[in-house]
Amino acid sequence: MSVEHEARTGEGTPDVDCIWAVTESKAGTLTQCLGVAKELNPVPLVKTISRTRGIRKWFEPPLFRRKEQEPAVLVSCGFRSEPPVLDIKAAYGGRPLAVHLQKPRIEGYDLVFVSRHDWVPEMDARPNYHPMVGVPHQITPARLNVLRDDARTRFAGDGRRVVAVFVGGSNGAYLYDDKTHERISEAVKHLESESWRVLVSVSRRSDEETLRALLTLRSPNIDVWNRSGENPYLHYMAAADGFLIAKDSITMPCEALATGKPVYSLDLTQLPGPRLEKFEFYHRDLAENLGLTKPFGGKMEPYDYQPLNETRRIGSVIRSALKTSS
Repeated sequence: MSVEHEARTGEGTPDVDCIWAVTESKAGTLTQCLGVAKELNPVPLVKTISRTRGIRKWFEPPLFRRKEQEPAVLVSCGFRSEPPVLDIKAAYGGRPLAVHLQKPRIEGYDLVFVSRHDWVPEMDARPNYHPMVGVPHQITPARLNVLRDDARTRFAGDGRRVVAVFVGGSNGAYLYDDKTHERISEAVKHLESESWRVLVSVSRRSDEETLRALLTLRSPNIDVWNRSGENPYLHYMAAADGFLIAKDSITMPCEALATGKPVYSLDLTQLPGPRLEKFEFYHRDLAENLGLTKPFGGKMEPYDYQPLNETRRIGSVIRSALKTSS
């Protein structure tokens, strides 16, 4: 296996001396691995699996070298990371604790964390398998608090309530068609009429048609990121008093739920099939079973819930496993 890049991130004092995040290059898998890894060591070493093919692959450096400092923990996500993680574990005599953040396709992991919407009954009998709500991430209240004063001055200098609206793109469960665009537009305009300052952000999956539809909503009280300059996502989160999030995302609701602010979900045009069933289970679980989110019906009101911090909880489980194995 080869490496696209290695990077050290974070700062502070580690409680695990050396931890590797072994991940695909996809932003979604990388942020999950880094979120968990930073709970154990704020400066994890990132090992990114290359997807290079053909002759160029032979000219890339190896993913790891045996002479490197032995990692105490390997955190991975994504099926492409599974074989190299187990190769690394074997190269160091099986000592590193191997942790995977989704159901692996191959055996050999010491700890596995599977989202509740992917959990199946046979996992109940596996003591090294643990359910998690949604997915881990890197958003923390402390990270947003540093930005809040500046974000409020920038987006709500008049003290108006702020709602962050996050949208994505078609994903096999939901379709961003004209009906969906109309539903988003109606929700945004309604919130504006309710005296909210509305901050709208697209994601990497949003297509140009969606962006064009959103840009037509711009007004003195509606800010829409046009993809130019730095992504204001974190500043939108820091400024927000509440969130409205399209249902095509798993990660964004989890990130918003770390704030303790109200999180509402917005219905989209559905594409029937197993993928839709999984997403709908996820949203029902958050709203009905866990009481964390609410479906958007036109009103956005405060409600109480315990902020979600699965990233920290997963870190605690890993620490306990390390103590047991030492």
